[in-house]
Amino acid sequence: MVNVLHTNPEAQTLDTELLGVPVQVRAVPIEYHWDLGDGNTITTTKPGEPFPSEQVTATYSHEGWYDITLTTTFAGQFSVDGGEWQDIDGTIEIASDPVEIFSKSLESRLVNSDVPVDEDTDPWIPARSPETEGPRDPEATHREI
Repeated sequence: MVNVLHTNPEAQTLDTELLGVPVQVRAVPIEYHWDLGDGNTITTTKPGEPFPSEQVTATYSHEGWYDITLTTTFAGQFSVDGGEWQDIDGTIEIASDPVEIFSKSLESRLVNSDVPVDEDTDPWIPARSPETEGPRDPEATHREI
């Protein structure tokens, strides 16, 4: 199953005052680096969009729990007393807290339609433990989108 990846691409602005003069500083996201937790990574300038978009997607080769971490690269700008935005040299990278995801392998099979399926119980999503951690993908790659 395809996992759709996306984040909020809005600039972050801080209003402050320096020597009595109003100053704004903003951080503008310019690049996104997704670590999928299985050895696969994606770097893109696209923030992705919610489902049904497939602008930035990933799939897992194995079943198990994984941590997805997003590191966003920001460029800085500043404005003094409402003036034009001016670039700040360099960039800064900020990593998100990991987001847990369980990759499940499902297969079709005949079942008794008179017996309801309880998808909230094991084995649908097992508790996270060393035994349910997803393995590293031996064919892991880095993609640029």
